Amino acid sequence: MKYHKLRAGEESGTYVMESPVTEADILQMAQQLAMSRLSKGRALTEPKQVFSHLQTLLQYHEYEVFALLLLDSKHRVIAFREIFIGTLDAASVYPREVIKIALEHNAAAAILVHNHPSGDPEPSESDRILTTTLKNALNMVGTRILDHVVVGREGSVSLAEMGYL
Repeated sequence: MKYHKLRAGEESGTYVMESPVTEADILQMAQQLAMSRLSKGRALTEPKQVFSHLQTLLQYHEYEVFALLLLDSKHRVIAFREIFIGTLDAASVYPREVIKIALEHNAAAAILVHNHPSGDPEPSESDRILTTTLKNALNMVGTRILDHVVVGREGSVSLAEMGYL
């Protein structure tokens, strides 16, 4: 991103463009803003905002990406990690690796997230099975799964809201 194109506006949370920007510039700025909203130490208090930030980060990948949003005991962000990259319609997720990352970061809780490159965020049967598998595995090491969010261009779906957690 070319930082000289954007500067803070007079009102908090507003920005002023100093020169023309492309669509790619806007998408990159949105992703950087979403990442800053999920930066270390930020408390997650509004699920809908979190879903929006996760959607901004993952919705335009052309392949499936599985990520973890790792949290401390007060649900403050420790880290956001994209950990598995797959194909157009699948990513292999290994519970052992997920556990290792949760333990490395000393995470008390986590939000699982992955995208559907097709654009449709409706969870598949394998998404629901993976959620249960990871929930059980992470519970054994003291990390609680708060949600599994599936992201598409048409929005995002919370498996917790659907009753799968």
